[in-house]
Amino acid sequence: MSLQMVTVSNNMALIQPGFSLINFDGQVFFFGQKGWPKRSCPTGVFHFDVKHNHLKLKPVVFSKDSCYLPPLRYPATCIFRSGVESEKQKYIIHGGKTPNNELSDKIYVMSVVGKNNKKVTFRCTEKDLVGDVPEARYGHSIDVVYSRGKSMGVLFGGRSYIPSAQRTTEKWNSVADCLPHVFLVDFEFGCSTSYLLPELQDGLSFHVSIARNDTIYILGGHSLANNIRPANLYRIKVDLPLGSPAVNCTVLPGGISVSSAILTQTNSDEFVIVGGYQLENQKRMVCNIVSLEDNKIDIREMETPDWTPDIKHSKIWFGSNMGNGTVFLGIPGDNKQATSEAFYFYMLKCAEDDVNEDQKTLTNSQTSTEDPGDSTPFEDSEEFCFSAEACSFDGDDEFDTYNEDDEEDESETGYWITCCPTCDVDINTWVPFYSTELNKPAMIYCSHGDGHWVHAQCMDLAERTLIQLSEGSNKYYCNEHVKIARALQTPKRVLPLKKPPLKSLHKKGSGKIITPAKKSFLRRLFD
Repeated sequence: MSLQMVTVSNNMALIQPGFSLINFDGQVFFFGQKGWPKRSCPTGVFHFDVKHNHLKLKPVVFSKDSCYLPPLRYPATCIFRSGVESEKQKYIIHGGKTPNNELSDKIYVMSVVGKNNKKVTFRCTEKDLVGDVPEARYGHSIDVVYSRGKSMGVLFGGRSYIPSAQRTTEKWNSVADCLPHVFLVDFEFGCSTSYLLPELQDGLSFHVSIARNDTIYILGGHSLANNIRPANLYRIKVDLPLGSPAVNCTVLPGGISVSSAILTQTNSDEFVIVGGYQLENQKRMVCNIVSLEDNKIDIREMETPDWTPDIKHSKIWFGSNMGNGTVFLGIPGDNKQATSEAFYFYMLKCAEDDVNEDQKTLTNSQTSTEDPGDSTPFEDSEEFCFSAEACSFDGDDEFDTYNEDDEEDESETGYWITCCPTCDVDINTWVPFYSTELNKPAMIYCSHGDGHWVHAQCMDLAERTLIQLSEGSNKYYCNEHVKIARALQTPKRVLPLKKPPLKSLHKKGSGKIITPAKKSFLRRLFD
């Protein structure tokens, strides 16, 4: 194992706890920034380009037929392949925290549709579910199992906000463990079925999940209700016959107590568990090798990397799996020093560089890290403030510069929670407007007084008009204040009518022009 420090050349402020890394055929992409994706990258997805321990974030683009993918933090992700061997891999993304600090219950399918030397084009589609639809959550896992030539998604664990009936102003963002249900999701037909297994007593979050063929192993995790990290190890086996699926769970010995660990795959039968927490305020510095062979799992400690003093003494750490046996780690900088960076980043290589292509995409497990606010009691540990100056992209790239001042300060202003007095739309149901969401803009800004936000559902305007008003820089007044807007308008200046010029006379046959003055002189001469 080798540990190397990584320098970030641009947009360091985008890399915060809760991000995910996705690997398409050896190319790594960053997903899950905090804040609204604006000029830095309208899609919120960046090419994670690391060369010679130097990281550059380059925006990617999505195809025109893609749906909008918000920058979700702490989602569950996994790789999915259908039965057709020639079909390219896809990423499944479920749940996570939205920029508005709400939780998502949507499933997105992400794939690559175009690639050249300069850019990668993605397609993202939203998958609708029917049946037992999993509630919105974060810190959970989603994996894909394969049995009898069929595939099925398996979703488990996580945290969710307490029911709306129990939410008060003081407990608005309070979370609770999700019920220990196992969901089987058919990605082809969009059907979801819930199973309650007696062996699973707690709704664990930020656990580690490993999928292999028709079996999923779940180990570690944190139970918020009991505030424990049980050293349990579960084996969930899924059989997919022609009829109804069969799901059974077995409790195995040899588990480990850990939450928020990062899993990376080193070869076809071996994984490495890195990082995480063993107590509420204590990082777990031990790494483990997980070996799978003949439907058996073996977990043992391995030689730890040569952790730097900064990593050893930091209170928290976070990161994600880059694939190919490599883990990307981040720790807070020393804020006591004026020149200190907000975060320091490292790459931990757990495998040799000659990992073959088949080994790159077999890890179907949770890669997001535990919310520091839920794992450590330190003040302001959930979100970090960045003081680093914003840097621009390379001059070759045709993208605008990212500016941290563009991001809204949700701690002070909130996100568009006011509307016209006559509005009766529930403020908890609308989707905030994104500059790239061309399907259904949700909020329009009214310029009257100090300004306020108006629900698009309250406006009797065409969708195209709403988009133009939202993206334009001109002042806009909603229906309630449209009379004020008309009164403030200055009448358009009417230009005076232009008098037509006098026509020149042309003497027939001479080819010379006779002006009116010459014509008058000639008349007096011959009279």
